[in-house]
Amino acid sequence: MLNPTLNPDHLRHDWMQAEVLALFELPLTSLIYQAQTAHRHYFDPAEVQLSTLLNIKNGGCPEDCGYCPQSRRYETDVPNEPLMDTASVVAAAQVAKAEGASRFCMGAAWRRPKPRDFAQIIEIVKAVKALELETCMTLGMLSAEQAQTLQAAGLDYYNHNLDTSEAYYPRIISTRDYQDRLDTLEQVRAAGLKVCCGGIIGLGEARHDRAALLVTLANLPAHPDSVPINQLVKIAGTPLADAEALDPFEIVRCVAVARIMMPASRVRLSAGRDTMDDALQALCFLAGANSIFYGDKLLTTGNPAAAHDRQLLDRLGMRAS
Repeated sequence: MLNPTLNPDHLRHDWMQAEVLALFELPLTSLIYQAQTAHRHYFDPAEVQLSTLLNIKNGGCPEDCGYCPQSRRYETDVPNEPLMDTASVVAAAQVAKAEGASRFCMGAAWRRPKPRDFAQIIEIVKAVKALELETCMTLGMLSAEQAQTLQAAGLDYYNHNLDTSEAYYPRIISTRDYQDRLDTLEQVRAAGLKVCCGGIIGLGEARHDRAALLVTLANLPAHPDSVPINQLVKIAGTPLADAEALDPFEIVRCVAVARIMMPASRVRLSAGRDTMDDALQALCFLAGANSIFYGDKLLTTGNPAAAHDRQLLDRLGMRAS
């Protein structure tokens, strides 16, 4: 039966780790039932939002995120390239819109945007927004003034992932603190931007770390509007290149628990989806995922072909929202 404490009409911000771990440990069928019940309260279960992600500034990042091939600290195949010009970004956004994407996300490999680049970032936001696409950016840490300027330019969403639990975080990144990430999220909320914030699973963390990450997200002053669930993409040359593979059902559980805890948020299948077969993706949709990154590439890593995604949604009787 449905847990009576899980009322989808009430968006909770008082989750405790023990009760979240109890959700993770439910029989998968019971967990999916609860997640699907919460999902249907806020969303059409047949709809999936399509977002496209473009890397607008490649490589050269000074951070030491152990999963990231764009860090200049690691020897990978990712070149260091400057910020893309506005016309090239707009051309990519036009293709994404023609392919059916409703949100266009742009990422730059920076610790934080430098003043010399910020004017062009604002120009890019305005140009993409003019195409009548939802706009999202991930540029690293932001000041309050930068967040306000992005909002005034028409940016809809800002992505800044927490990656993992606060306790496990120092094992993945040493060049910024967990609080730095929380501070940027506060700047984004205060500026009136919508928050896109999730994490990465498969970093070698334990289940209690995944539960702690979701507790932090759900207990923010407002739930993130979008919650990307990324799987580690193991890249040669990075410290996590040989990380142990995660049980695929743990991915489904993570999606389901995120849906129960943040029932009104978009839960997005993000990085690592190209390693998931169609049946596993269908299970994730059943567990409450209702957004995917759409297009052949995510920043520097692969993604299922757009035509395959359209075919999969058609086979499942689902549609783009």
